[in-house]
Amino acid sequence: MNKPIRAVSIFCMFLFLALMANVTYVQFVKSGSYNKDPRNARVAEASYSRERGQIIVGDEPVATSKPVDDRYKYLRVYPEAGARMFAPVTGYLQLGSQTGIERSQNAVLTGEDPQLFVTRLVDLLKGETAQGGNVVLTLDAAAQKAAFEGLRDTLGPRGEGSVVAIQPKTGRILAMASYPSYDPNELASHDSAKASAAYQQLDADEREPLLNRAIRTRLFPGSTFKLVTAAAAIENGKFHAGDQVPAGATYQPPGTSHRIANDGRSQCSPAKISFATAMEWSCNTTFAQLAVDVGPDKMRAQAEAFGFNSDYLRDLQGQVQSVYPADVEVPESEGGGTRELSLAETAQTGIGQNTVQATPLQMAMVTAAIANQGTLMRPYLVEKVQTAGFNVLRTSEPEVFNEHAVSAQTAGELTQLLEATVDNGTASPAAIPGVKVAGKTGTAQRGDSLCSAGGKPPYAWFVSFAPAEDAEVAVAVMIEEAPDVACGEIAGGQLGGPIAKAVMEAVLKK
Repeated sequence: MNKPIRAVSIFCMFLFLALMANVTYVQFVKSGSYNKDPRNARVAEASYSRERGQIIVGDEPVATSKPVDDRYKYLRVYPEAGARMFAPVTGYLQLGSQTGIERSQNAVLTGEDPQLFVTRLVDLLKGETAQGGNVVLTLDAAAQKAAFEGLRDTLGPRGEGSVVAIQPKTGRILAMASYPSYDPNELASHDSAKASAAYQQLDADEREPLLNRAIRTRLFPGSTFKLVTAAAAIENGKFHAGDQVPAGATYQPPGTSHRIANDGRSQCSPAKISFATAMEWSCNTTFAQLAVDVGPDKMRAQAEAFGFNSDYLRDLQGQVQSVYPADVEVPESEGGGTRELSLAETAQTGIGQNTVQATPLQMAMVTAAIANQGTLMRPYLVEKVQTAGFNVLRTSEPEVFNEHAVSAQTAGELTQLLEATVDNGTASPAAIPGVKVAGKTGTAQRGDSLCSAGGKPPYAWFVSFAPAEDAEVAVAVMIEEAPDVACGEIAGGQLGGPIAKAVMEAVLKK
C-alpha cells in the first residue's frame, strides 16, 4: 500500500472510531437525560400521541388528556373550574416545556416509569397503545379553594401572595396556592403560535403569574420568625413560657446607634413583661434581646433545625432555600473574607429582618413542627401513583425530616404562647368558635422608612395551626403585594388571619 492510500485509510479509521465513540456516548450515557429533557421535542411529541395519565385531587382529575383530531391525537386539558387554582402545582404541558407535577412526574404520566413496565407489557400483548399512569396529589380541594379564593378576594386583581397548608403529623401538603395564577389550557394548545403568544404574555407580566410563590419566593418573614427566636430561647434554657422577659419601648442593640421600637404598642413598654404578653403583642424589643442573648450560632442552629438553609421538597422542582445567614461578607477595603453576624445584626434576625428570608412553605413547616410536638415531617405532594386503570402502584409514606426540631416540652410551651396570641392578641382574626387555634402575625418592613412615612408597603404574614391540642392543619399566609389595600391596613392579622382561618375551617370542615 503506497503512502497516500495508507494515510487516507488511517484517517478514515479514526473517523470511524470517533463516530462509534460518539454513538456509544449518546445511546448509553446521555440517552436517559435526553429523554427526560423537556426541551426534547421528539419525546414531547411522542407523549402527545398517546393518552397521558391524570393528575388527581380527591376523586377529581385536575389534569387529563382528551382525544383530538390532529397530528398529536391527544390534547392536555385542565378542568376550567380549577385550572388557575391548581396551576402552580400541576404546572402545564407544552411542546418542549413542562413545569410542576407535569414535569416532576413525567415518567409516570407518560407510562415510561419502571413501575408501569407490566402494564406496558400487557398493553403490548393486547396490541393496544400504552397509557400513562395517574398521579394522586395530597391536596385537599376545599382547602385549596379557600386558599386561592382568599388571596384573590383579599388582595384584589393587582395583588400577589401565597398560602401553604400542611398536615403536621405526616407532612402532606393540603394546600399550595399562588396568586396571581394562569390558565394552563392556554399554554397546552396544539396551535403553537397561540401557545407561544400566551406564554410570552404571561412571561412579560410584572406580577409573574407563572411563578409558584409558595416555594420560589422568599421574603423577610417579619414577626412570624419570632416563633424561631422563642424556640431558640426556650431550647437553650434562657426563658420559659411562664417567665418574665426583657422588653421596653425601644432597644439599642450592642455596637449600634440604631434603636428598635414596637410600632406604638404600649403593652411592650415596661422593662419586663410576661412571655405571653411579648408574643401576644409581638414586641420587637423582646425578641431582638432574646436573639442577642441566644447568640448567632444557636439562632442559626435553631433555624436550620426547622429547615432553613436546606432543600426538602422532592415532588416539585425549583424550590429555593430559606435563609438564616451563615456569615457576612467583609468588603475588600476592610480585609475581605467573611465574619460571623454581629450582635446588632443578630438582634435584627430575631424579629425576622436583616438577611433572614423565608418561603411560605418554610414558615408552614416551622408552624407544623411546633404543632407536631417538635417533630418536623418532610413535606410531600404525591400521595399515590396508579395505573391507568386506577390500580395503586405506590403510596407515599410520611418521612421524618427532623425528629427534634424542638423538644416536645418546648413545642408545648410555644403552643401555649401562640394560643394566647389568638385568644388575647394580634392573631385574633384567626379564631374559630369552639376550636383552640394557635397563631402568630407578621408584618415585615421593606427598607428603613415605614409605610406611613412614605416607605414601601410591608410584607404581611400569618401562621397558625388547629386544633392546638392535636393539630390537623398548619397554615402559612404570605402577602407580597396588596396595592388595592391602604398602606396602613397591610398587616398580617388583618389580611392573612381571615385567609388562614378559612383554610383551617375547610380542613376541619367547620
